[in-house]
Amino acid sequence: MRTMLRLRRLSLLLSLASSASVDASAGYVSNKTAFVLSATGATTPTTPATRSFSVTEGQSSGNPPLAATTKSSSSDPSPVMTYDKEYPGTAVQRMMAVRARVAELTENDLNGQWEDVRRKILWAGGLRDLPDAYPGQGYTGHSFNDYNHVDLTCMAEKVSDNQNDGSVQEIAVGNLLGPGIRIASLPELGPGGSWSTCGNGSNQEPPQDVAHIQFRSRIAFKLVWVPTLDYSTFVLVDDDGTELARGTPQGNLPHIRHRQMNYAMVRGGKYATVAETIAAAAAATTM
Repeated sequence: MRTMLRLRRLSLLLSLASSASVDASAGYVSNKTAFVLSATGATTPTTPATRSFSVTEGQSSGNPPLAATTKSSSSDPSPVMTYDKEYPGTAVQRMMAVRARVAELTENDLNGQWEDVRRKILWAGGLRDLPDAYPGQGYTGHSFNDYNHVDLTCMAEKVSDNQNDGSVQEIAVGNLLGPGIRIASLPELGPGGSWSTCGNGSNQEPPQDVAHIQFRSRIAFKLVWVPTLDYSTFVLVDDDGTELARGTPQGNLPHIRHRQMNYAMVRGGKYATVAETIAAAAAATTM
């Protein structure tokens, strides 16, 4: 009797194992945890899934989608974000490629002569160094060189020609940037374009600056000068205000008044937090 019960149990176990094997090969069973890559760069665990987000069917222009479709895939169970629901103008793939470049920057890259440092920041942001171009035709000589043009934004091609309708304060109505974006943007970082937009209004929540309002896009990073006595250190922060990199460059920095105004522009908001923490730590070491 015991022998017969054991044989029945063994038969049942073999049957269940066989069913699980069939389901797994069909893509319905997985013990792997999928992760969704957020627009700010964080990874959020999800329940096991067999669908992955892909570019909208039939789209051949090379531009990022403004809608995402799903395809069944047993080989890649992890959904990859290509569309930002809150800020649909964001070129997500390009933004993440920019942050990957920022992560490659070394201390030597960020602590050298300012013009060299600025070129490295432009490169990381997917922008050409075009100091001799005409304004509006790809000119980037102002990028990160004044208090205001410090938001590196990656926007989808279809929103590059958006103009300020008056919603962004202290910015000219019209403010057509599309032609310059297309000329200055490095193509290898992915669809869409890059630009160093104005940070006015970024101390509010949600931010009321050019990137978030005119283009409806997140920033890949913002440059903030740290409010020490000489304002000689800068920090790059992401859309959440989290530090990505910092440097203390030498030589011909932007005028100190611009560096002071840069911090004043973000003071009171999330993009100032890291700079204030660095300044507090520096002050504590000199006491």
